[in-house]
Amino acid sequence: MIVEMQTGVDVQQVDGVVQRAKSLGFQVQLNLGTNKVVVAILGSNTGQVPTDTFAVLPGVESVTRIMKPYKLASREFKGEDSVVNVGSVQIGGERVVVMAGPCAVETEEQITEVAKAIKELGAAVLRGGAYKPRTSPFSFQGLEEVGLELLAKARKAFGIPVITEVVDPHDVELVTKSADILQVGARNMQNFALLTEVGKSKRPVLLKRGFSSTITEWLTAADYLLAEGNSQVILCERGIRTFEDSVRFSLDISSIPVVKRFSHLPLIVDPSHAAGHYSLVPAIARAAVAAGADGILIEVHPNPKEALVDGLQSLTISDFSRLMAELKAIAKSMGRYI
Repeated sequence: MIVEMQTGVDVQQVDGVVQRAKSLGFQVQLNLGTNKVVVAILGSNTGQVPTDTFAVLPGVESVTRIMKPYKLASREFKGEDSVVNVGSVQIGGERVVVMAGPCAVETEEQITEVAKAIKELGAAVLRGGAYKPRTSPFSFQGLEEVGLELLAKARKAFGIPVITEVVDPHDVELVTKSADILQVGARNMQNFALLTEVGKSKRPVLLKRGFSSTITEWLTAADYLLAEGNSQVILCERGIRTFEDSVRFSLDISSIPVVKRFSHLPLIVDPSHAAGHYSLVPAIARAAVAAGADGILIEVHPNPKEALVDGLQSLTISDFSRLMAELKAIAKSMGRYI
């Protein structure tokens, strides 16, 4: 349930609600807004406790039950949009943030060329996979620690934040040394041990939607991160598996307004994995920005024909340059910018 405190409430009154909840065996999360303090009461049997248990306490304005499975990701817990700060980059604000780079880090020359180009073209974050969870054990699995080192060098050389995927709970601490944003991939959306460790890191995290997951399941997975006190959570729509086989995945463009209605978390879109082919990527990216996405996560490779991973869905640098010009125009028409 959600306890909304009165405007101007003092610390002692908030603490009174927190202590009452803990005395009943519940967990508590606080949303310290600019004008309001909201207390989320979490537990499997909160439905058995009358709302009056908290409504009678000093400083309480209202008590509401949340019927959705997700609590901390909901608008009931936090009404205003969340903004994730990655250095000087704000995700979820007026700027549509573009994250670009190769699916996998392959060489120093490759990641250096891409980092330089995407920054000059207006991208705000460098993407690159050091660890690559693959469907086949015989596929390229990434450069791992060497890849992380190359990403860290590019970050320092060009002053651009880095996003990369973490696939093992034991690697979270290692990856945080080189990455500004930790990515949890679609295959790991419900890897709850990984979500817990990433949440504990308090590092900004991008949570991709599982390709067979509902929006409710996706937002409930986000609660695992938020429950560890990590408020820096970004959602990523990357397409879901349907009966349609003309694309790699069906991008659920409707998830953008649905998430915006029911959750305060920022949402970006990955058109590359949805399309599976470079010729389809620009149209999907344009649609995502027009639908209100807070950013785009896109694959760019200096020579896609020689890419070790997902070359078919990667844009060349010249392709990316043309797309950025188009996206800037769309963002401007939406009252935003890139």
